[in-house]
Parts: sequence; structure tokens; C-alpha cells
Amino acid sequence: MKREIIFKLESPYRDTMRISAFKFGDYENNTSEKACAIVGATRGNEAQQIYVCSQLVAVLKKLERCGKIVPNKQILIIPTVNNYSMNTNKRFWSLDNTDINRMFPGYGLGETTQRIAYNVFDNVKNYTYGIQFPSYYMPGEFVPHIRMMHTGYERPELGREFGLPYVYIRESRPYDTTTLNYNWQLWNTSAFSLYAGKTTEIDEPAAEMAIRSVIRFLTKMGICNCYIEEGFVSQVITSKDVSSVISTKAGILQRVKRAGHHVIYGELLGRVLDPYDGSVKEEFFAPVNGLVFFVHDNPFIYESTYVYKIIPGEI
Repeated sequence: MKREIIFKLESPYRDTMRISAFKFGDYENNTSEKACAIVGATRGNEAQQIYVCSQLVAVLKKLERCGKIVPNKQILIIPTVNNYSMNTNKRFWSLDNTDINRMFPGYGLGETTQRIAYNVFDNVKNYTYGIQFPSYYMPGEFVPHIRMMHTGYERPELGREFGLPYVYIRESRPYDTTTLNYNWQLWNTSAFSLYAGKTTEIDEPAAEMAIRSVIRFLTKMGICNCYIEEGFVSQVITSKDVSSVISTKAGILQRVKRAGHHVIYGELLGRVLDPYDGSVKEEFFAPVNGLVFFVHDNPFIYESTYVYKIIPGEI
């Protein structure tokens, strides 16, 4: 393993910001394949994402010592590209509130977040496979899954090799053109977003599932040589396959069901409570039989907010 600093940013008030990358495998051989790049937290509140990457670094160190990384293969891990915002407890870049994951492929002479994105992308753009641990734009908890954008370059059959329950294909939107995942695909990297449960807190079971899914994928792609159990037979879904429950009242959210729970039609999912007198303002019921794929986990809920997403299925 080799650890190196791929970008530094001096700060007048805090320690220098340093983005660290960990290299595994045959990284000293210029002719070896850049097989897989893994990027963790791009935002300052992504605790689960940096945690999963840190544990992947620990696992790959052990695998490398045991000779389990296939010769002529390189693996790169960048646990976080935004430790400055983590240090100041901000989700986006703490100085101007911009989102680094909306700055790719970056610009070397541009604004700060453009320069960060440029240097990160310059280090990860020529890999065969790219795995990112992102977070959702809404606070919530997911069933761990692979998410891919429909760009014409996506390969859902490869997403199933992670062995997670679902591969979610979503339509790309104009603002997606500046994300890491989208630009990876333009540079002929097979890119995957792995949603590992929660965001602002550590979810150990989901983290373990995510770590094992990455090692499973690396093994099946011929990058690692490990024995690992088979995962799920992944179901490929789109937004049309998900039934949503949306709030009509604002207040305190009381969750009855969590991500991963199976529900039947009409079953109570949660409530909105009045923050002053505790009365029930709204109740949520399962619109279909199925599995809770996503649940909003902020204690406060607003009107017209996605509270639950359910994948229909027979119990």
C-alpha cells in the first residue's frame, strides 16, 4: 500500500487541507491496469461514506499482505475529498456552500471547489471501474443498493455483480452532467454509486454489507482473488417500480417502519405529530405490499416531502 497526498489547500485559520489517496496492487508498474477507483465522502456530513472507505482501506491492506490482489492490477481509494467541511460541520463547501459533486470534471484554474474536483478527477478518470459512495439529497435511510444513471453508457449487468438487493437505474437530469459518476462514464469508466444505508451516522450492518459487496465485485471482475459468499440476485428497478408516500402536513416525524422492513397494504408506517401538543396530524399507511426501500430520517418533516419509498412485492 502507498498513501499519497493528491491535493493540498492552504488555510489562513486552520491546518492545511490534504486529500489522501491509498494505492494498492501493482501501482509502481506503469503498464499495469488501473482497475478500480473508489471515492468516499464528497460532502462534509457523509460519516457513513468515509467510514466504509476507511474500513475498505483496512481490508485491502490485509488482502494485499496475503497476496490476494491480482498481479498487474491497481486499486485506488480516496476516503474523502472534503475533510475541510467535515472539520467545520458543514454539508457543502464551508466557505461558499458549493457542492463538490456538482463541479466535475473541474477546472484547474477555477474556483476552489472546481480545483478540488479537477485534481480528484485527474487521479481517478482512467480507471476501468469507478465506485462512489454518495448520499441522497434528502436526509434518509436506504436499503443498500447500487444506483446508476441512464446515460447510454451504463451497464446494469455489472451492477448486479455487487450482490446487493437492488440495482436502481434512474434518468439523468441536466445537473447530473457535473457529477463524478456522469463524468466517469464519459471517460469510459464503468461507474457505480453505492448507497450504504445512512449518511450522518454510522450504520454497522449496512457498512459491512457494502464492504463485502465491493470485495465481491473486485473478485468477480478479476481484480482480487478472494473466496467470498454469493450475494443477492440483484433486482434491476427504476423509479416506475417504486411507490412513494408523501407528507401533506408538517411536524415531528414518528417512524414505525424502517428501511428493510416488509409491509403489507394498509399497514401503519409512521405519523406526523404536532410539535406543540403532541396530537397526531397525519398517519402514513403502506400503499402496497412490499419492502421499505427508503425512509426519511430527519426528526422534522415538511409538507410535500417524500417520507417512504416502497418497492412492491408479495410478502
